[in-house]
Amino acid sequence: MIVVSDTSPISNLFVIGKLELLRDVYQQIIVPQAVFNELMKLQAFGYDVRQIGDLDWITVRKPTNLKQVLLLQMSLDAGESEAIVLSQEIHADLLLIDERAGAKKARELGLKTIGLLGVLVKAKELNLIVSLKPILHDLETKAGFWLSTKLKKEVLDFVGESL
Repeated sequence: MIVVSDTSPISNLFVIGKLELLRDVYQQIIVPQAVFNELMKLQAFGYDVRQIGDLDWITVRKPTNLKQVLLLQMSLDAGESEAIVLSQEIHADLLLIDERAGAKKARELGLKTIGLLGVLVKAKELNLIVSLKPILHDLETKAGFWLSTKLKKEVLDFVGESL
C-alpha cells in the first residue's frame, strides 16, 4: 500500500510519543519535502524531530509537477499542496491529511483520504492500542489537537469506548 502523509498526523503523533503507530498500521509512509520541512519546524518548540529523517519507514520525496503545487498553494499550504500532488504522481492508495480544505480538495481530485482520528480507529481495530481515550486526551492536552466533544464522543462510541 502506498501511503502519503501531510504534516498533522506525523507531528501530532510525534508530540505525544506515538509516532510508531503510523509504522505499525501502514509499514511505510512517504512525505513530500514541504511536509518534512514543516516537521523540522517543531524544533523551535523544543522537540528533537531530527530523528524523523533517520527513520527507515518514512521516505521523503519531492513532487515533480511544480505548476500544480503552485496552483494548489493559492488555497492550501505548501505541505498539503505537495502531499496532494505527490499522491497523484505516485498513485498513492491513501493520503493522511487532517485539514478540512486540503482533504476536500484531495477527494475532489479522486484521492482517498483519512485523518488522524481514522488512523487511530484503524490502530484500535488492529489491536495496536488498547484504548483510544487516553490518546485523544494526550492529543488535546499535549499536542493542542482540537476535538469537539461531539466528535470525540462519536469516535469513542465507534470503537466501543465511553466519554
